[in-house]
Amino acid sequence: MAWPDVFRRGAVFSKFSHHHIAVFLLTFFSYSLLHASRKTFSNVKVSISKQWTPNAFNTSLELPVEVWSSNHLFPSAEEATLFLGTLDTIFLFSYAVGLFISGIVGDRLNLRWVLSFGMCSSALVVFVFGALTEWLHLYNRWLYCCLWIVNGLLQSTGWPCVVAVMGNWFGKAGRGVVFGLWSACASVGNILGAFLASSVLQYGYEYAFLVTASVQFAGGVVIFFGLLVSPAEIGLPDVEAEKNLEEDSHRPLMNGAENEDEYDPNYSIQEGPAAPQVKAISFCQACCLPGVIPYSLAYACLKLVNYSFFFWLPFYLSNNFGWKEAEADKLSIWYDVGGIVGGTLQGFVSDVLEKRAPVLALSLLLAIGSLVGYSRSPNNKSINALLMTVTGFFIGGPSNMISSAISADLGRQELIQGSSEALATVTGIVDGTGSIGAAVGQYLVSLIQDNLGWMWVFYFFILMTSCTIVFISPLIVREIRSLVRRRQAHILSE
Repeated sequence: MAWPDVFRRGAVFSKFSHHHIAVFLLTFFSYSLLHASRKTFSNVKVSISKQWTPNAFNTSLELPVEVWSSNHLFPSAEEATLFLGTLDTIFLFSYAVGLFISGIVGDRLNLRWVLSFGMCSSALVVFVFGALTEWLHLYNRWLYCCLWIVNGLLQSTGWPCVVAVMGNWFGKAGRGVVFGLWSACASVGNILGAFLASSVLQYGYEYAFLVTASVQFAGGVVIFFGLLVSPAEIGLPDVEAEKNLEEDSHRPLMNGAENEDEYDPNYSIQEGPAAPQVKAISFCQACCLPGVIPYSLAYACLKLVNYSFFFWLPFYLSNNFGWKEAEADKLSIWYDVGGIVGGTLQGFVSDVLEKRAPVLALSLLLAIGSLVGYSRSPNNKSINALLMTVTGFFIGGPSNMISSAISADLGRQELIQGSSEALATVTGIVDGTGSIGAAVGQYLVSLIQDNLGWMWVFYFFILMTSCTIVFISPLIVREIRSLVRRRQAHILSE
């Protein structure tokens, strides 16, 4: 792609109105708040473990054993850690199931209502789980499990809805950069959650849950009254109509075809020259769209690694190096910083190439090396932070691309003939499959760490990253061949 074409494609940014900016910021911070409440749980695991196993940490000779045993849930810190891993798995499984449902619901109901309801109700569940149970001294395993299942289902309303809203407002031109920058919302949420948790952790872990739940509830109210889900709500043209003005905007970025003759018409979901009404496609039809299954399976492996860092990084730093919990929380922010930069830069490169898979492949290959390096990090905070940032760049960046820009590409393929009612469904399938992989992974991480140690956990991460490359390898080969043919045609034309 010639550089003048890059600048012409980049000119799309000048078309953004204040409505686009408002939608970008509202969806960005709404999902950031959802992620902040999840991050709070991972940031206070050490404190929760101490609260649930008081006998293991009883160093006082003044207090009677009966007082220390009143909060007794587990006889040892190891069993408490295993249960915390089980809660992560329960959350992700319910979150995965909810994503498949929320995507379908989001394509059929008002996205603003679904998102606002999910944010406010999830905030109430988080408050009950972390704050109210501690204040009332309600320590019960089944209660914790039930609350976290409900929280996973409610939080699943977030991602399909915000991606669908962003897809409604932002077209294909420059989508890699826009969604690459926007997908930093999860990482910003992690940073925000770590900051809020560490700032009030000295008063008790329950206040960390209280603060994040309150902010999330307020955000849900703002979304209900302020979010515009599509340009049509204020009489602006749909992005699909604007895309018709750009000849190259019709070409799916994950499709290796260079002209319309290479498309197989048998894949068309909606028959006829034009659909008079926008109609939501079915779950099975969405699964049959080209690229959906390979990227879903690849994301299952990659999200397992990414969410393992999300859930376990502060605990790993505190457990493996003996650093204070608040210090570990703040240091873990650098992984998210790497993910923000990685997602944005890799999105820009994929826009220039008009291909996503080759960019992902290169980043994931380098991710394997970064995992090897980070697993051997010395007990030095500066070096650890640097290696952590590099790892976040090569793992968090591709994860952000698949879950945002690529999901939007898949949900707006030309084969759907302009139907925007596939966006939330496709996003739910990709992210839901990824969450299933992540759910299995969180239990395996705790199991591997308990029996084999942290080094084997990193070996497991390297295996999963390699599997990610394998699942998208057909797309990588096809898109590289397409780039080579394009380059050869460009040379011949000169």
